[in-house]
Amino acid sequence: MESELTVTVERVDDFVLLIQVMMRLSLPAILDRHIPRHWLQEGLSWGWVATIWLAHIVSQGDHRKLTVRDWVRQAHTTLEATTGLSIRDTDFTDDRLTIVPRELSKPEYWHAIEQDLGQNTVRVYDLNVERVRVDATTISGYHEGSEDGLFQFGKSKDNPELLQVKLMMASGDPLGLPIATDVVSGEQADDRLYVPIIDRLVSTLNKTGLLGTAR
Repeated sequence: MESELTVTVERVDDFVLLIQVMMRLSLPAILDRHIPRHWLQEGLSWGWVATIWLAHIVSQGDHRKLTVRDWVRQAHTTLEATTGLSIRDTDFTDDRLTIVPRELSKPEYWHAIEQDLGQNTVRVYDLNVERVRVDATTISGYHEGSEDGLFQFGKSKDNPELLQVKLMMASGDPLGLPIATDVVSGEQADDRLYVPIIDRLVSTLNKTGLLGTAR
């Protein structure tokens, strides 16, 4: 009796490459090392939820939570083949996705993840970081603010009538590779944000004398 052939057709796009790059950087393992897993938790770890979600964001240009579950469903076979994992339909519900940024927003988790990822990235790409630049920028938008929210009014080069957040970033030559980042509320001044991120740079790279001058 002839066996019946089943053909599964899925659109691959670029997410396979994105996941492979993140696996090479050990991103899932690094996230799992620092984000605790509840002892009753089933399904994918937070590291893998974040990795696949990040692949979706970059590949699809869509950061919304509500589209992720359907995207995973239509790429299910390819995702399982790429990751070697068994992926459930309930691994990417809105409530599970909400937990990921909530945990990443905790400084004690984020700083430890940032340090491990930075050290591993330098090793993977065999980078000899000779200069680091630290700077702040603002991102404004038409958002509803709150008293304790990230979006606040502050000094802006764009439109001071819009709420904004402030991004503090340290990047290293020769690739302009982000090594440390902080996202803070938009009313904060730059000055007091430099020392904490410089301290984290020194800890991550285990090297001093790297700060470049602005031109």
